[in-house]
Amino acid sequence: MSQLSSIKPLQMVDLHGQYLQVADEINQAIQSVIDQTAFINGAEVKDFARSLAQYNAVEHVIPCGNGTDALQLAMMALQLQPGDEVIVPTWTYVATVEVIALLGLKPVFVDADPNSFNLDTGAIEALISPKTKAIVPVHLYGQCAHMEPLLKLATEKGLYVIEDTAQALGADYLFSGQQKQKAGTLGTVGTTSFFPSKNLGCYGDGGALLTHNSELANTLKAMANHGQFEKYHHDLIGVNSRLDSLQAAILNVKLKQLDNYTAKRQQAAKWYDQMLAEVEAIQIPERVAYSTHVFHQYTIKVKDGKRDALRDFLKEKEVPSMIYYPVPLHLQKAYSTYGYEKGDFPVAEALSGEVLSLPIHTELEEAQVAYVAEQIKSFFHG
Repeated sequence: MSQLSSIKPLQMVDLHGQYLQVADEINQAIQSVIDQTAFINGAEVKDFARSLAQYNAVEHVIPCGNGTDALQLAMMALQLQPGDEVIVPTWTYVATVEVIALLGLKPVFVDADPNSFNLDTGAIEALISPKTKAIVPVHLYGQCAHMEPLLKLATEKGLYVIEDTAQALGADYLFSGQQKQKAGTLGTVGTTSFFPSKNLGCYGDGGALLTHNSELANTLKAMANHGQFEKYHHDLIGVNSRLDSLQAAILNVKLKQLDNYTAKRQQAAKWYDQMLAEVEAIQIPERVAYSTHVFHQYTIKVKDGKRDALRDFLKEKEVPSMIYYPVPLHLQKAYSTYGYEKGDFPVAEALSGEVLSLPIHTELEEAQVAYVAEQIKSFFHG
């Protein structure tokens, strides 16, 4: 019997296995919504907003339709105007920049840190111009960007900070004075996604905004519901972006498990660290001193141009892997009009040929991690 035949099939994310752990509670929550037939803005949505606010120690949570909408709503509510500049990492998922372009704003890209993969905080100040209005740090792969110097700079320059927390919900940022705050609660407003594969995922689309500012929260809530503070009275130009009651009911169940989910991901990451420590041809994920890591992804760097060959080898061995991301945003065709060229952001461009994310999820078993590690060792050491 081969080693592979003795373990469960490997998946990047095992949503069904996770569901089975809480199936009865999930099913009851869904049935309750159906019985009440309050499918939009039902009690479950309000309950979830309160619970998520409490979990993150933030004053306000405004649920919405998805993480991309959350980013758009944040920029709309802060009254960013066409032509305003927004500093944003080129090394991130497209949604972060997509909304900037859709609103007629100008993305000003910043390079990545080669080890943490988050935006290079030290490179931001040189990019600030009289047109700069906001900075969008993305907490990539599950670990916070270096927020303390970024927040200090934003305060000095009078800039908004819009956190993209879609990959790091539940992570803690650690200030130099040992104060601790949840990702998404540090800036002017935080945004997150509940896409099924996220650390806290629903069974469809969903998103939310987080803020300590009551006035901003009221504006966001109205904007997400056609710009109305009172039904049929539209004071603002808004959008239709609502988290439905079924998804909120599911999230209410799963939120209670989030710390447990995080611990399981962190345990899987420790197994990878230990089993891959001797492989000099790869670099395991850096752990920065100022943030915990909730491991939305376990992303290694593969040296000497062997990333694609390793990915192909793993596929042959029935080990899934993903490249997040194969092309930095400044080199994407859709954003070519902003005038960036190859070579402008060398770290992000190098990462696009080096990074590889390995399977990591709440149901991952030590034997599965051992199989992945053995295949990687086999590729490099024969």
